[in-house]
Amino acid sequence: MTPTVRDFRPSDAKAVAELRRAVLPFLLSTPQGIAWEVATAPAAQRLRLFVAELDGRVVGAIRAVLLHDAGVPGQAAATPQVHPDHRGRGAGHALLTAAEDHLAAAGATRLYAWAVDGTGAPAFAERHGYRRTRQARFLRLDLKAAALPPLPTALPPGVRLHTGADVEADPRRLYEADAEAAADEPGDVPADALAYEDWLLRTWEHPHLDLDLTSVVTVDGEIASFTLAATDGRTRYSSAMTGTRRAFRGRGLARLAKTASLLRARDAGYTEAVTGNDAANAPMLAVNRAFGYRPCAGEWRYVRELRRD
Repeated sequence: MTPTVRDFRPSDAKAVAELRRAVLPFLLSTPQGIAWEVATAPAAQRLRLFVAELDGRVVGAIRAVLLHDAGVPGQAAATPQVHPDHRGRGAGHALLTAAEDHLAAAGATRLYAWAVDGTGAPAFAERHGYRRTRQARFLRLDLKAAALPPLPTALPPGVRLHTGADVEADPRRLYEADAEAAADEPGDVPADALAYEDWLLRTWEHPHLDLDLTSVVTVDGEIASFTLAATDGRTRYSSAMTGTRRAFRGRGLARLAKTASLLRARDAGYTEAVTGNDAANAPMLAVNRAFGYRPCAGEWRYVRELRRD
């Protein structure tokens, strides 16, 4: 049977979450998170979430978006995900075609996708005209067994440690720190044009974000470093972003923020921590290795130029 591709419906949220957990077990995926991302997508993102059905069951999905937070226009992203039990029946090709057509019509000229290493995804991408650019790594930490370092008994002068809830009255300061840190992350498309209103929707108000587990480090009252903590509400914790503003780097503040966040996560009953880093992000990889994170999967970034008819 030929797969049917259609737009996501709210009733698909549970099926898409289960699909993503089957394809990408090292990422957070919940029905609430998926429904939120679709319902609150900024108009400039031109988001469409397509699903593929076989025999009345959702077996694949693809999230097609313009990278509207990039300073260079025309950048887009879409990665097909097909359940391992239903590959080889045309669902991936049908999903990718739908995403490419939508994004080309929306003005995209370059499309980025990810392909998990050690699967058929890299070969699939190359068959469809995509070329490999860079590598990223997913890492996992057993929170129950991890030998996490204790917090220092005394902080340096002027340094204070807070939770995300402590800055809830004025999240713009955290947005500014996040935007500065994200702009310096290695990658193909710098996220250097993210508006505050979009950050509020995508990050601060996202149902996965846990303000009590999020850590913020201030120096003389200025936000210097932070760890944004996301959870699935059950057992899994994810570092959504850890960063330090340029003027405060090299002082161990990111390690301090992440230490506090991981300790609180373990105390809250979370048993597994996951994160992802670009393979060229040596400073963050070193921090994560020191905590005991170990690689659990790798993926490659692919890109293809799109033509608009």
